Amino acid sequence: MTTHTMRAIRLHEHGGPEVLRYDEAPMPEPGPGEVLVRVHAAGVNPPDWYLRGGLTTMPGETESTVRLPVIPGTDVSGVVAAVAADVDTFAVGDAVFGLLRFPSFHGSGYAEYVAAPAADLARKPPGLDHVHAAGAPMAGLTAWQFLIAAGHDHPSPFQAAPHRPTALGAGTTVLVNGAAGGVGHLALQLAKGKGARVIAVASGAHEAFLRDLGADEFIDYTKSRPEDLVHDIDLVLDTVGGPHSSRFLRTLKRGGAQFPVLPGDFDAEEVAKLGVTVSSAQVRSSGAQLAELAGLLDAGTIRVAIDSTFALADARAAHERAARGHIRGKIVLTVA
Repeated sequence: MTTHTMRAIRLHEHGGPEVLRYDEAPMPEPGPGEVLVRVHAAGVNPPDWYLRGGLTTMPGETESTVRLPVIPGTDVSGVVAAVAADVDTFAVGDAVFGLLRFPSFHGSGYAEYVAAPAADLARKPPGLDHVHAAGAPMAGLTAWQFLIAAGHDHPSPFQAAPHRPTALGAGTTVLVNGAAGGVGHLALQLAKGKGARVIAVASGAHEAFLRDLGADEFIDYTKSRPEDLVHDIDLVLDTVGGPHSSRFLRTLKRGGAQFPVLPGDFDAEEVAKLGVTVSSAQVRSSGAQLAELAGLLDAGTIRVAIDSTFALADARAAHERAARGHIRGKIVLTVA
């Protein structure tokens, strides 16, 4: 076992942001199929604060495999520092980014180094810095797997049928609820890239930001209810979820679909009566899909917005920022 150490954020107990401890941790070593990445930046995502708060079992898992102390974090961008003997897709010195080991709580991204499955990584776009690259993987792959292609045949823990994205193109109208957030602002751009007309729903402070990203119409949910204003929508992507998510069903045309990114309450009889579909997916790590996303990022077709950055040692402040909500884009930790 290695005696080398690194700095990392670890959880020795569950609780509020104050339990995020910046301390010494064993340096990981890459196992078969893995590379060691020197982390330059790590994205902050909801599963990080779910784990911190005490959730240790992923949807679909029967029991927890989390053992304290644990390093949270799934999204990283950095440089390959070592490569396992069986890996030929990356070399020392390659700049990479990825969503690690998801769905699980074993990404361990809040650290100076991480042992990462090579299959979860893609080459970082040359024109993208590590901060923006670290903000892309989970949010980007969620938007991609909901809207473009699931990319896998793993059964969903949320429904019996596999998730099928809706064909997007000219003449298609998509409503994105929570459009200013991590998944929302990337989904908006992916839908626009396919030629769809996009209606963005967010608070009024985000209107200029979302119109700049390409939103054709904007609805300030603090002033109006989207279900009262728009109808005959082809697709609703709801990144907010919650008990009131079903209100968006009334905005859909017959044959339309609603994709809840987070669980919502839906009445099967109402869904059938309206002639619409409700479908969800569980995002999974995919270096191959991330490579496709990287091409769009490098071309400037889509871009990652950064809400705020914090040093790794200040992960508590990053989680406190997340708890305040109304996030525009992504929160990212920088690793010196």
